[in-house]
Amino acid sequence: MKTIFSLMIFILICGSNFSQTFYSDYPLASTYSIVGRDEATGEIGVAVQSHWFSVGTIVSWGEASAGVIATQSFVNASFGPHGLNLLKEGFTAQQVLDSLINSDEGREFRQLAVLDTRGNAAAFTGKNCIEERCQIVGRNYSVQANMMLNGNVCNAMAESFRISTGPLAERLLAALEAAETAGGDIRGKQSAALLVFKGEASGKVWEDKLVDIRIDDNREPLVELKRILKVHRAYEHMNRGDLAIEHGNMETALKEYSSAGEMYPDNEEMKFWHAVTLANNGMVEKSLNIFKDVFGMNNNWKILLKRLPASGLLNVSDNELKLILGIN
Repeated sequence: MKTIFSLMIFILICGSNFSQTFYSDYPLASTYSIVGRDEATGEIGVAVQSHWFSVGTIVSWGEASAGVIATQSFVNASFGPHGLNLLKEGFTAQQVLDSLINSDEGREFRQLAVLDTRGNAAAFTGKNCIEERCQIVGRNYSVQANMMLNGNVCNAMAESFRISTGPLAERLLAALEAAETAGGDIRGKQSAALLVFKGEASGKVWEDKLVDIRIDDNREPLVELKRILKVHRAYEHMNRGDLAIEHGNMETALKEYSSAGEMYPDNEEMKFWHAVTLANNGMVEKSLNIFKDVFGMNNNWKILLKRLPASGLLNVSDNELKLILGIN
């Protein structure tokens, strides 16, 4: 209540110009978030959940060889691109944060976290951010929250990240889940986002962003984020399978498609390409039951199958192709 009263006093002092500009330019994306780095791989990432539409479009920012940024509360979205530019110029996380905050007249309504590729983190929480508000900065991470139901959220996120193992994306998601379990946003939940980048740029921008998932509007954004992350992992196997086929390595392709299918057993496309790979490896008989399942889901897969030989993606005899297409 005290922070809301302070906001009203600030508006009265500054006049209507502040009210018009502040509310139109700075959305109230009160939320909880984490910026983190994996010590072993060097990967960097940011994850966020909020009772606000499409929180990932304004709160989470990142770039390989630069760092990651979370800007929230009354969001100053310019902190994202400006902060990344400063990080790329070689400034530390603390220097970047100080520069951004000191140049912002609305700083007391901001919450900001910056993490560089060396694992140095810095955070700021303005005194007018709505309670419960908190931040915890540690080696390779920072967690921050405002407008929470209680004061346990940051401790829950930080502890989760410190003790968790596995890929960075899954650790960041686990931290968000811990925050929600601890109480989360006092208003509830609506959207979430997860970004992960390589720590060092490869020179191929399209390869440097490893995970980019946004849940813009959902009753259970973290549940959906977790589901989509699992699908993402399955399609990583699919992509590696496609690459193996491109290089003529059918054995590896078969292994990758099988792994994808185990993770996402009801996906008809994964089933289809798994069956195609079996057929290409001389295991037509073994592929028939899979093709039967796929054709039963959608007969268009049978039409697509007829087109593959011309592209060199299906290497079976005419009799084998007739056998496959004759499945009912």
